[in-house]
Amino acid sequence: MTVLTLSTSSAATLRADAVVVGVTKGAKGPVVAVGAEAVDKAFGGKLAATLETLGATGAEDEVTKLPAASGLKAPVVLAVGLGEVPAKGDGYDAETLRRAAGAAARALAGSKKGAFALPVEDAAGAAAVAEGALLGAYTYDKGNGNGAKDDKKKNNGPLAEVVLLGGKPRDKAYKAAAERATALVAEVNRARDLINTPANLLNPASFAAAAVKAAKEHGLKTEVLDETALKKGGYGGIVGVGQGSEAPPRLVRITYTHPKAEKTLALIGKGITYDSGGISLKPAGHNETMKCDMSGAAAVFAAIVTAAKLGLRVNLTGWLALAENMPSGSAIRPGDVLSMYGGKTVEVLNTDAEGRLVLADAITRACEEKPDAIVDVATLTGAMVLALGTRTFGIMSNDEAFRTALHETAEEAGEPSWPMPLPTHLRKSMDSPVADLANMGERMGGGLVAGLFLKEFVEDGTTWGHLDIAGPAFNDCGPFGYTPKGGTGSAVRTLVRLAERTAAGDLG
Repeated sequence: MTVLTLSTSSAATLRADAVVVGVTKGAKGPVVAVGAEAVDKAFGGKLAATLETLGATGAEDEVTKLPAASGLKAPVVLAVGLGEVPAKGDGYDAETLRRAAGAAARALAGSKKGAFALPVEDAAGAAAVAEGALLGAYTYDKGNGNGAKDDKKKNNGPLAEVVLLGGKPRDKAYKAAAERATALVAEVNRARDLINTPANLLNPASFAAAAVKAAKEHGLKTEVLDETALKKGGYGGIVGVGQGSEAPPRLVRITYTHPKAEKTLALIGKGITYDSGGISLKPAGHNETMKCDMSGAAAVFAAIVTAAKLGLRVNLTGWLALAENMPSGSAIRPGDVLSMYGGKTVEVLNTDAEGRLVLADAITRACEEKPDAIVDVATLTGAMVLALGTRTFGIMSNDEAFRTALHETAEEAGEPSWPMPLPTHLRKSMDSPVADLANMGERMGGGLVAGLFLKEFVEDGTTWGHLDIAGPAFNDCGPFGYTPKGGTGSAVRTLVRLAERTAAGDLG
């Protein structure tokens, strides 16, 4: 992973492959941002004019490279857009700094060292730049531990080192911000790696093995239920979804505890390592990226490891509901009835609505331990993508205050989200003549129907939230800001921030 260091050196004197400066959109053209004074001085005060000549405007995510002026130790200056000039007295918001740092780090792929002289005014700004740069520097190692390796001679690896100028390494707040960013991004990138791994290299058993290995490294406890234990325990949803595949399902329980914790959160992740749709087969063009259908489980796994690294004063229990959804002679059929964990029965009307089936078992099991709150994370419905697009996830809950808190938490973490309702009139559409309920209801509002289905398995009196990350979990377009193409690690930062707020007593 890319190394992060803090430095008090001048942007003019630090030796690096490139020095990164910010530029904003002024009324009459680009304006050099605070932090780049030494670089601007080397250009005789004409850095903004030079950038304008090269076509720079200061727009967000805009990157412009130019040869350094004499007097600078770095041979290249990389100017990254910050958007509109903030109102007088206002600084740049955290997400603007994250995106700018991420765009710059992506542009420096293959370089050894990048010096970031962006407008950092305090530890929060330093944290944003650090997170953005480290997230933006991510590249997927195509070998993934299976023998193949990136050809380093082609300079296609990530930026090796991020030097945050103005970082005040002796200041405790800045140092803590850097340490948190390093720990957090390492786990976001772990989630990205899992999501990007081809489905023939990652199945429920190997995912579970990866969780067990990481747990041993970070002092976490794990319990893995294999197909035999799942059948014996009555986990009809997970078993049913997984029975059509030669790769059997798993349910992983991974726990982090703190001796002084006062609250416990249960985090549940949908872990469909490949989703063909089952007998209700997805059409061509809709299944090529379905290795990403385990993004929720990856997010939960990564968030719990992050909490352990940071030593958060909260107890976390993660449930990874892992299965592969395939069509075969043993697969569940539309019309089958499954007996779920806890005794409810479900008529399967569509085998491609499988995520809610594995989550339902895990939710029921998690409720038995009486956590203070439960949050599930899933690439659950295409309907949520239609509603909110590809960069925003939906939030549902059986508690309006908790839904608001989840939304606020996601915004603090820099992950776009939107609170969604659970209209009670849609519940009737899931009535079944042969079971307690069906796994499908009205087509319109399908994302809300899925949320209502999950709510049926939440024990009365238990606070529950649901994050449908189907849109932002996998980016099949071009990279932007600190977001790469492929797996994004969506919801990891939100879950970590939720754990931090819970540890601090901010959620009641």
